[in-house]
Amino acid sequence: MNVTATMRAGTETGSLINHVMSAATTPEPKVGMGATVLHWTDRTAGTIIEVGANYFTVQADTAIRTDGNGMSDAQSYRYELNPAGTLYVFERVRRGKAKGAWRENGRKDGNGVLIGHRNHYYDFSF
Repeated sequence: MNVTATMRAGTETGSLINHVMSAATTPEPKVGMGATVLHWTDRTAGTIIEVGANYFTVQADTAIRTDGNGMSDAQSYRYELNPAGTLYVFERVRRGKAKGAWRENGRKDGNGVLIGHRNHYYDFSF
């Protein structure tokens, strides 16, 4: 089951890019795949480390800046697995407009996730 439920800009995310990314059609999660946790304006690159019947767990990777741009929106990173990285558990939302979408802890207003891609971003304006 692959359901897309876009995060609402202004209420669930403050980033146009995260709003657009949340609408992407993504594959079913598999252990070892990259993932991007979509926060208010930031994004956390990670790796899927566990997949269950109704959930999957993403562990944050170590994101190392490669661009040398300092406090800039133009950011590029390389990623390394981080066995001590923060864990994010995603479940399907059970009801409402986001029903069927993967959200953190299955909450309709939880962080979204982009499965299959790593894209780290830090918003220096907050």
